[in-house]
Amino acid sequence: MLMAVDWIGFSYAALVSAGGVVGYVKAGSVTSLVAGLLFGVLAAVGAYLTSKNPRNVWLSAGTAGTLCVVMGLRFLGSWKFMPAGLMTLLSLLVLMKTFAGMRKTQSHKS
Repeated sequence: MLMAVDWIGFSYAALVSAGGVVGYVKAGSVTSLVAGLLFGVLAAVGAYLTSKNPRNVWLSAGTAGTLCVVMGLRFLGSWKFMPAGLMTLLSLLVLMKTFAGMRKTQSHKS
């Protein structure tokens, strides 16, 4: 069976990782580097799991949901779109796409 690759999930993982690297390069933030790489890896593993089984969305949802909340709180504290607002928006979109895909898969199974 040919699996549908979660390209959006893998792209999101790459952006999260890249954001951590940029935070380190621009501001010397080791915390941004570690968090970006950790959440990037989690998002990539989540995208891989979702690619293998479209109903296995929990790691993807947990990663995007956590980043949505954490970066959303940072955005509300600073009102700066970069990087907190952008990551909040991207995380929210990935979270919505993840659950929409799961619902679509469930409705086909019924």
